Amino acid sequence: MLDWIRYGLAALLEIAGLFVLLSAVLGLFRFRYALSRIHAAALADTLGILLMLGGLMVASGFTVTSLKMAAVIALLWCASPVASHLIGRLEITVNTHLDHDMTVEDPAMVAHTREDD
Repeated sequence: MLDWIRYGLAALLEIAGLFVLLSAVLGLFRFRYALSRIHAAALADTLGILLMLGGLMVASGFTVTSLKMAAVIALLWCASPVASHLIGRLEITVNTHLDHDMTVEDPAMVAHTREDD
């Protein structure tokens, strides 16, 4: 009986993770500008990865394999925001028509970013 509850919880986590990741893909196709796409992908992939690997950890039990999956979660939670920030900064630096694409709240910061590189 306990195994059924564990596998049911694992299936629920996997389905929730799949829903979050599919909504991120929809956001990538739905949003028009690169910075909006980065925002959708960066937020959803961290939660989706947590749910998917969490479901696998529940299904496999708490073993050395689940510790490795927890390490993967920690690594991706550290790397994903940094990668998203770098891609966003590249978009601000390279896109000269950023003010035509979206509202720029601080034009001085954009100019300062372009001057640094």
